[in-house]
Amino acid sequence: MTSSQDHKKVGDAPIVLSIDAMGGDLGPEAVVSGMSHSAKANPDIRFLVHGPEQKLHKLISRKKALAERCEIRDASGVVSMGDKPSQVVRNGQGTSMWAAIESVRNKEATVAVSCGNTGALMAVSMIRLRKLPGVNRPAIAILWPSRNPQGFNVMLDVGADVRADAEDLLQYALMGVSYARNGLNLERPRVGLLNVGTEEHKGRSELKAAHELIGKAAARAQFDFVGFVEGGDLPGKDCDVIVTDGFTGNVALKTGEGTASLIGDRLKEAFAYSPLSRLASLLALTSLRRLQKKIDPRRVNGGVFLGLNGTVVKSHGSADATGVSAAIKLAFQLAHSGFSDRLAARLASITDIEADHIENSETNEESPR
Repeated sequence: MTSSQDHKKVGDAPIVLSIDAMGGDLGPEAVVSGMSHSAKANPDIRFLVHGPEQKLHKLISRKKALAERCEIRDASGVVSMGDKPSQVVRNGQGTSMWAAIESVRNKEATVAVSCGNTGALMAVSMIRLRKLPGVNRPAIAILWPSRNPQGFNVMLDVGADVRADAEDLLQYALMGVSYARNGLNLERPRVGLLNVGTEEHKGRSELKAAHELIGKAAARAQFDFVGFVEGGDLPGKDCDVIVTDGFTGNVALKTGEGTASLIGDRLKEAFAYSPLSRLASLLALTSLRRLQKKIDPRRVNGGVFLGLNGTVVKSHGSADATGVSAAIKLAFQLAHSGFSDRLAARLASITDIEADHIENSETNEESPR
């Protein structure tokens, strides 16, 4: 295994990722296999791997692609899916999750990746990395398969916080724009605000207030605001960034994943129905495999924590090697683009935009009706 100093000398521009090996439902075997898949695809990835040293050494030594590209950091504690975030914040210092975040805080790694408890991971990330200036609530952003040329739309929040007021939704919009620019290479992203209808009079009061705030911020922040969008627009081509609160976003995410899984199962049943349908499946095998990849939730696995002094990618707890590899690929892309620094620069504009909003509000209150 190599040391942290060695990481900086290998290759032209190595990217060091911090991996929580113990958080997933399938154990460290799935995590290490996912790391191996990613290492084979990209020679510039290096890993700091956190978990029980003896067990991880045994697993990693079996993977040729990981030879001399991993440093194991011994951490005996494990955060379970049932642990309360408050308990982990108080007592989680010896866990693999805490250690993975700490490596990003200490600038030893650029991005942390974990399959662990979402609430605990967000709590530890906020405590150790701290929020960026101007951010009230961090958000979790995911890539949603879409009809747009880039193949995906950005949606946030999908579960960091179930609540969001108008100012929070404005911050989500600005963070989503930065993610779309750096993750999808979109120069001028189009932002939509998720609602029960596209008409401006529909929705809760905070959505109407957010509609006004985001619209006013669009010119200065260099994005296009398309207004309210509906659930059917999530995979559509009318916008690139969908903004919503964490409760709505999480329900939409789980619904989309369940629907994709159902479609896959129904296709298998249909093509296994008769000898003729099985023959048809053989004739359409290439097209079916292409469709399977497009609707496979594992291949777009990875939610990004936005609004922190460091980047954290949350993989599904049930992720297998394919899912873990997808999350690592996303982490590598964000690290390679310098995403953390770019996001911080983008969010610096929040203070000015919100100051203008507060000043205008106070002026309107003082003026005669």
